[in-house]
Amino acid sequence: MTGAFRAGPRALGAALAVLAFAADQASKLWMLRGFDLPERSPVAVAPGVDFVMAWNRGVSYSLFTSDTDAGRWLLVAVTLLASLALAVWLWRSGTAMTSAALGLLIGGALGNLVDRVSYGAVVDFVSLHAGGFHWYVFNVADCAITAGVVLLLLEWIVPARPVATLGAPKSP
Repeated sequence: MTGAFRAGPRALGAALAVLAFAADQASKLWMLRGFDLPERSPVAVAPGVDFVMAWNRGVSYSLFTSDTDAGRWLLVAVTLLASLALAVWLWRSGTAMTSAALGLLIGGALGNLVDRVSYGAVVDFVSLHAGGFHWYVFNVADCAITAGVVLLLLEWIVPARPVATLGAPKSP
């Protein structure tokens, strides 16, 4: 075997972090600059799916919204600390599922962190709705974070076996 899987679960998590971060930032740049969503919003994409321009100054689902610079930088600091803690957890992880989950969480957190530093708020643009009900507006980073949480919950419910890494002795 070659690539991330041969190097162990850490490499898988790191690769997913980079992939989630890159996909998130590319989608946001396209929406802002290529598609010019701020000028075109809202745009119907499919039944129940619209692109809308939303600036999220809080965390998930706009919780703890802050319009002040102090609040913004506090959220940046908390995100950095959380990302660092997740990276330590990833470094110590022994399973592919945990590593994948942590990689998605890290990539999503860093994607939203870059927005907060660059724009003062997170770029959200996907709006789902049905029958008059509108879900929260979200982005690719939010999808990665949600997938990471779901994977951690699944592993908690159905624990996975540790994955052998390069150079690790094999058990009998």
